[in-house]
Amino acid sequence: MFVGHATFAFGVVALAAAGLGASRERALALGVAAGLFAAVPDVDMAYALVGLVAVDPTSPMAVAQSFWGASTVVHRAVTHSLVVAVPAAAAFALAPTHRRLAAAALAALVGVVVAASGPLPAVIVGLFAAGGWLVARAAHAYRVRGASLFAVALFGLLSHPFGDLFTGEPPELFYPLGANAFDGRVALSADPTVHLLGAFGVELFAIWLGVAAALWLTGHRLTEHVNSRAAFGAAYALAVLVLPPPTIDASYQFVFSVVAVGFVGVVPNPRFDGRPLSMPSLPTALVTGLAAVTLAGLAYGVAYTTGLA
Repeated sequence: MFVGHATFAFGVVALAAAGLGASRERALALGVAAGLFAAVPDVDMAYALVGLVAVDPTSPMAVAQSFWGASTVVHRAVTHSLVVAVPAAAAFALAPTHRRLAAAALAALVGVVVAASGPLPAVIVGLFAAGGWLVARAAHAYRVRGASLFAVALFGLLSHPFGDLFTGEPPELFYPLGANAFDGRVALSADPTVHLLGAFGVELFAIWLGVAAALWLTGHRLTEHVNSRAAFGAAYALAVLVLPPPTIDASYQFVFSVVAVGFVGVVPNPRFDGRPLSMPSLPTALVTGLAAVTLAGLAYGVAYTTGLA
């Protein structure tokens, strides 16, 4: 959900702001700020880089497994807490105009984490504080200030952990209070492969929401940017014959290959008059690639559930 967290928050806030009467430019500014704040909790993935130390770089699977294995040490803990989100959002809202007060609040938050969990989580929350501070300063420069800045920061931080309920270990929603609302991930199906496909669908929905909102607010129609090459995504159904059934715990081959289908979006437009090939515009490349990935996921799901494997 790395991308989906940001695009979901962006789409919801931007569309809500426009619906409440904000100009399209204002709605975009609020949405972008919310999306950036929604991405900040995943700064805890920085520790996963430790997993790349001494791993064989010629083995992509070993690199991926080591990276994700290291990420579980601190991922989805303090930065994903609803309890932490409220004072953090307040501090971020104060950062552009009341720096000392905001710094004191964030320093106190780091101190609480040191006392509750030790130095490593404190380092992570320090990175979290720095990331939120930078986003707040950037948002302030685009006139997202005061109560509006607090609102988008709070929505971004609060919305983030719920997108993680379908993958991996559930976030510690009430850190540092000790209570946990979920004992494990929320299952979309008893079949682990269908569950993975469902979680993939949730991610795609979150991305499509953000893309559709961005296109609408910038005066573009979605249909204007979907190239017929997206139909090639349907061929991914054949992957069911060669890939082992993917699950959340063994998803690398599926995820990397299905996302790679999106590169059809950047294929140059053919020319038959001798002129040089023309590259598709950025919106067309992104929307066509996303459409191809979506169709690929659907095609694979149909092939798997109908027993074509």
